[in-house]
Amino acid sequence: MSLWKILGGIVGGAVILAIGLLIGHFGISKTPSWAKDISQDLDENFIREFMKEVDNKRLEDNLRKLSEYPHMATTEGDEELVKYILNRWTNSASGLDDAKEERYDVYLSFPDAEKPNSVQIITPSNEIKFTSLETEEEVKPDQKHPAVVKPYAAYAPPGNPKGKLVYANQGRLSDFEHLSKSIDLRGTIAIVRYGGVGRSAKAINAAKFGVVGVIVYTDPKDINDGFADKSQTYPNSWYMPPSAVERGSYTGDFGDLLTPYYPAKSNTYRRNESEITGLPPIPTQPIGFGDAQILICALSGPAAQESWQGSLSCTYNTGPGFRAGEFGDSNVQVNVYNYVTIKSSANVMGIIRGSVEPDRYIMYGNHRDSWVHGAIDPSSGTAVMLEISRILGEKVKKGKWRPRRTIIFGSWGAEEFGLIGSTEFAEEYYSKLRDRTAAYINVDISVFANATLRAQGTPPVQNVIFTAAKQVQTPVSSLNVYDNWIRHFNRSSSVYGGLIPRLGTLGAGSDYAPFLHYLGITCMDLAYTYDSSKTSARIYPAYHTAYDTFDYTANHIDPGFYSHQAVARTAGNVLIRLADSLILPLGPRDYSETLETYYNTAASTFSAELTARKISLDPVKKAVDRYKTYSEELNKIISELKNQKEEPLRVRMINDQLMLVERAFINHYAFPDKLYYSHVIWASRSSSVVTFPGIADAFSKASSTGLQEDWDQVHHHVTVAATAIDNAASTLQAAASI
Repeated sequence: MSLWKILGGIVGGAVILAIGLLIGHFGISKTPSWAKDISQDLDENFIREFMKEVDNKRLEDNLRKLSEYPHMATTEGDEELVKYILNRWTNSASGLDDAKEERYDVYLSFPDAEKPNSVQIITPSNEIKFTSLETEEEVKPDQKHPAVVKPYAAYAPPGNPKGKLVYANQGRLSDFEHLSKSIDLRGTIAIVRYGGVGRSAKAINAAKFGVVGVIVYTDPKDINDGFADKSQTYPNSWYMPPSAVERGSYTGDFGDLLTPYYPAKSNTYRRNESEITGLPPIPTQPIGFGDAQILICALSGPAAQESWQGSLSCTYNTGPGFRAGEFGDSNVQVNVYNYVTIKSSANVMGIIRGSVEPDRYIMYGNHRDSWVHGAIDPSSGTAVMLEISRILGEKVKKGKWRPRRTIIFGSWGAEEFGLIGSTEFAEEYYSKLRDRTAAYINVDISVFANATLRAQGTPPVQNVIFTAAKQVQTPVSSLNVYDNWIRHFNRSSSVYGGLIPRLGTLGAGSDYAPFLHYLGITCMDLAYTYDSSKTSARIYPAYHTAYDTFDYTANHIDPGFYSHQAVARTAGNVLIRLADSLILPLGPRDYSETLETYYNTAASTFSAELTARKISLDPVKKAVDRYKTYSEELNKIISELKNQKEEPLRVRMINDQLMLVERAFINHYAFPDKLYYSHVIWASRSSSVVTFPGIADAFSKASSTGLQEDWDQVHHHVTVAATAIDNAASTLQAAASI
């Protein structure tokens, strides 16, 4: 081939290439449509439209339906609600993209319907002088529904122990230690109040001192602001009637008790029942304060100390046994006929698929099962969830909206028995949820009362809740939810430069627990609650009783259902922001306040003793400082980020770091004696010192024993805390240095 032909070919090719480039430059937009789609940010107009459509009347209708019948886990009433929620989420006009049941075979405890549990006073000649009520007295027809479960302590063992009665305040270890100084507790029956420690701990503590049976009641001092007369209680007010009994699960751990860390399927390995810890070792039975008054006001012995006195119109003596009179030398017998069984329990899961990031999940959940009618716990939360999902479902079905990220709704089963449905789900989908879930919103009891918002969560959710709360009107004043909230719960913040609403911390009281403590997912729990300056009630008075009904809610908790509406608007607003914002509205910088406070508390409380033992908190201090530096750098980058529409991959990388920073605090080896608790900041803590739980508990034990091996554990937990904080800082550094 000649040189000219070669040159001609090259020139011709260059001309064609140039023409192609010119056509490409002028004929194609610099920002292709797909780039615009994936860079679409939150639509504030859509949020306003959503909030406008939240209907208090629909919320009322939801609650009326959900609380129509008792629906304890796995019962007929529960299964009917499984079908109902599934039908709502598969509705052709307002349903979700998909919905299904997820079933687990779980270990549950029930009372024997043919042999009611009871507490009796029995004379030496075996004459029965008193028997506690089998169930609550009828105030409205709700209490007479045949499916009302008679009061019992779930997982308490069967038995009929008998002995002299003693009063042991709240059943704390210190209460029994105090009593044991003057009374031989072996072979006695102890009556204790709710509060102070967990349910099962009361029986566990009692057994350590030889007590053979436990009776638990709710004192009107703790729940009714002291009101004990029947005329002062429901239906005339919100207060607990004398015959009301708080049911509950008496367990120390959450999740299915036979299959820890594994989903409770039919073929799953199950450990022996003898391996379960944290259950009552002795028969235990709850009763109403009306029955408790008969027992306590007849006790002999010295008067209990002032802090142990309650509101039952008598002096609380400690016993043992009754004073001379009607009951004289009688014993008290606790009759428990509970049994355990494995039953199928369902979660109902619904999904709206994300349009841009379908592999990133925003979860929203609430449990479905109750102890009786459960209007407030949990149906107030379910009513809110169904209203939120209805509005969003309609938007999806009409093609008006689809979230950027996938939304997963969960109606959890068997929560009342120990957060079982949510925990089994977390176990079954451990890897998927760990790798893909950006946040979990929990709305269990949506309305305790109608005074103010109460929000709990890990620090990164703080600001998105603030933003939403500022856009929602309160039902009782001209203030928005944020301004009303700050009046009731507030604190000073160095990050925000002034007074802000106080975000409460999360323990393990609802279905956020497995997602936070085991998976390390950023979590929150939202509700409306009462004004603590106007009542000392530890919770709403009908809690877990047969009086937690639609009538109770509509007349005494939230007339008009405007607080339900405020919660639905706030929670829905937060949900949409998390699902639709281009950059996840999570604020890891807010963690720095918690970490600094925890370090300062540890240093001021422990440093002198630690220094003497050559243990230094400096690694924790350095890690906290490093976290603060990188969280501020990332915050600055996010606030200054320009041309986001041209940098979708950069946005995605930042979002991943925002999602994963909570995971950095997870150490599955940090607390080997605590099932599921792996979060180094939020694990359970027995010490009264509010700081890093591992350090606090290890220090408390070492101070008590003085053993070198226990001081070594303090050093170990200093390393655990410092390493976790350093890992979190490194997570933010990676995002900050993109």
